[in-house]
Amino acid sequence: MKRNLTQALESWIAAGFRSIGQIRINPQQDGSYELHHTEDTDREDLQLHTAVEDSRTLSFFDDANVYRPLKTAPTLRHGWRLHVRDTRELRTALDHFYPAMTALWLSHLDGKLPSVPLRETLGRQTGMYAATKRLLDDEGQELVGKACAASACAKRMLWSFSADQPLTHLPAADLSSEPRLLADGTREIPLLCQEACNILVAACREVVKKRERAQSPAPKAEGH
Repeated sequence: MKRNLTQALESWIAAGFRSIGQIRINPQQDGSYELHHTEDTDREDLQLHTAVEDSRTLSFFDDANVYRPLKTAPTLRHGWRLHVRDTRELRTALDHFYPAMTALWLSHLDGKLPSVPLRETLGRQTGMYAATKRLLDDEGQELVGKACAASACAKRMLWSFSADQPLTHLPAADLSSEPRLLADGTREIPLLCQEACNILVAACREVVKKRERAQSPAPKAEGH
């Protein structure tokens, strides 16, 4: 049977889930919803949007109008509020802001979200990214601690460094799939990461290439 994500989203809202990432979800009495940045709750000057497709545009750029290549980076722009008519539109809007994240949460709740260790992900790389297979443990752990920190990405890492080695440079809160209880008593739908993304894989390659360039002998001067 095909999962009904819209129905699941309704049940989460009914259970007190009111945010995901940097988005606050406010149910209205008529069955509609209003969304805004979690840090804009007390603002009265928010620009109103009523087209669900506006969520795609709002997700593209940060406050400085710089493009956001990583949708789960904590750089969502401020100053807007989005009114959507029903839970179906809410699902569409959340998919624009955080692609596939509600579906991943449902898969996790159903016990159907396997995680892939970083070493396994890197082991599958070919071509220019095959260099990532030469990533050292210590430099890899340090990179993950920076690139996947909450200040860079709001996802919770479900994967380990390798089959027998956990991630060591991230706090326990960033490695837990448990929904956070917020100060107002509501809960947060967690953004989950079951496998290293392309951005991290590319960063692993840069770390390896930088080390190998530094270790390469300097070219001899002409005539020697």
